[in-house]
Amino acid sequence: MTIVVAAVLLVIAMLIEHYAQMDTWQLLLVYLVPYFLVGRETLHEAVEGLASGDAFNEHLLMAIATIGALAIGFLPDAETQFAEAVFVMLFFQVGELFEGYAEGQSRRSIAHLMDMRPDTAIVERNGQPTVVSPQDVAVGEIIVVTPGAKIPIDGIVVEGTTQLDTVALTGESMPRTVGVGDEALSGCVNLSGVIRVRTTRSFGQSTVAKVIELVEHAGENKSQSETFIRRFARVYTPFVVVAALLLALVPTLHSFFSSLPVLPALSVWGYRALLFLVVSCPCALVISVPLTFFGGIGGASRKGILVKGANYIDVLSRLQTVVFDKTGTLTEGRFEVNAVHPDQCDEQHLLHLAAHVERHSTHPIAIALRNAFPDEATDGCSVTDVRERAGMGVEARVGNDMVAVGNERLMQAVGACCLACAHAGEHHGTVVHIAINGIYAGHVVVGDHVKADSAEAIAALHRQGVSRTVMLTGDRAEVAHEVAQLLHIDEVHAELLPADKVACMERLIEEKDVKGSLAFVGDGINDAPVLARADVGVAMGALGSEAAIEAADVVVMDDKPSKLATAVAISRRTIAIARQNVAFAIGIKVAVLVLAVFGVATMTMAVFADVGVTVLAVLNAMRALRV
Repeated sequence: MTIVVAAVLLVIAMLIEHYAQMDTWQLLLVYLVPYFLVGRETLHEAVEGLASGDAFNEHLLMAIATIGALAIGFLPDAETQFAEAVFVMLFFQVGELFEGYAEGQSRRSIAHLMDMRPDTAIVERNGQPTVVSPQDVAVGEIIVVTPGAKIPIDGIVVEGTTQLDTVALTGESMPRTVGVGDEALSGCVNLSGVIRVRTTRSFGQSTVAKVIELVEHAGENKSQSETFIRRFARVYTPFVVVAALLLALVPTLHSFFSSLPVLPALSVWGYRALLFLVVSCPCALVISVPLTFFGGIGGASRKGILVKGANYIDVLSRLQTVVFDKTGTLTEGRFEVNAVHPDQCDEQHLLHLAAHVERHSTHPIAIALRNAFPDEATDGCSVTDVRERAGMGVEARVGNDMVAVGNERLMQAVGACCLACAHAGEHHGTVVHIAINGIYAGHVVVGDHVKADSAEAIAALHRQGVSRTVMLTGDRAEVAHEVAQLLHIDEVHAELLPADKVACMERLIEEKDVKGSLAFVGDGINDAPVLARADVGVAMGALGSEAAIEAADVVVMDDKPSKLATAVAISRRTIAIARQNVAFAIGIKVAVLVLAVFGVATMTMAVFADVGVTVLAVLNAMRALRV
């Protein structure tokens, strides 16, 4: 509204100047009305900058240029520039308006994540439903979620079945069916039935709170481009002010020492210096480049890809090597027993022993063994002396027998003679060996399934110029090579201990090109060391995984590895838009600056080189929002 009123007053002032005969100082008073109306905020910012020590900013440049334009008309033989001064300030505010609009659009692009934040929770207390703030719900309480409501806190469904809309977390529109015993994550929307959920986390530790915190802090990690622009502006702005002063004073002093009229020279070169100041304002760079990266982060979030900072946009755009974990990343991570081959006992007894030994493990293979013998929790067997051997397996005493369950290295460690699977060609998967009291008792084949879009993910990365794809896994070499061959992965390292994975990562980092970057893609739970060591750590399948959100730099909120290729495409497009803005802004400004020095440029050209270029750069930056 202020801009519109100021524009109307400017037109009225120009009509008065054209039709009324007024002294210069009277005309100045007429123009000062729209000038102060539209420019008071800019002048206030300039004064605050001077007071706080941050003097050299775009507000100071605008203040100096416009005040100089108002004053230059009082010099001999100089034309008044009152209208131009108001015009510059008016369009500077138009540029600020566009900046605010574009930033609002960028923030709205991640607003769907903020919309996940629930306002209330219905908790059962003393047998009665009570509406409370989610922060007031304790772990272990029962909450009721009705159709259409957001789940306020993470928990386990204890009654009812329904479908959940997970689009806010994953970017996927396909509903997820949950029933008794399934996890219900905060931020999801209940689509159909009423469910009762026992909370497993406090509100502050729930998925929705973690994701919102991540998004709110994404702008704190600046990209290299943003950091350079900010440093550049700190040096550039004082340089421009000094250059403008020299442009005005050097020719004037030359006239003075040459006994030529000084004031006419000052008016001519002073006007050129003012044009120089207007043109050289770095608004287009300072505004559009950070806005572009913010838009890229917002666009990625729409696809369920959370980027923790603009610096990771930089890294993703230069991706050269991608290192994958296998289980839970390229494969489903949901194992099942495909075959049981006993050697010293029957199948049921072999599964019985394996399930008991693995009863406390959270490893996917352990879960598969327990699922294959569901009665292990109620058969009354005692399990003692449980000992996990990193990278090999687990040992425990089941009843009176010492049972070892794991790979060939564990069998060697306990002195059991390990036999190869006689049906290796018939069953695909990981072979889990079992020994009883140091005597080999047989093995179980546990299989996993490759994710539907893993092959397309690898192919898409190769099409995008990723030159090296690598798989690191603790699984058997045969299984790892089978998966790698199916997915066309370039390099495989199998049967690795956690320390071996870190060593492989160190070697891969040394071998990559200096300008290229390396990403590690894992489940974010068991791979924290390598996630942290990579140039960019990407957590896959992170729906509900607090560890993944904490450990990774980029979090893909569903189980689709193809989202990594999407993230790379978004990052490269974001970088391209930022470079377009830099080239366009600098190119136009340099051209008009040269014209200003030689007296060819006009104030209209100067305004376009500043405000016009800024508006166009901001509009271009908004393209980063579109995915």
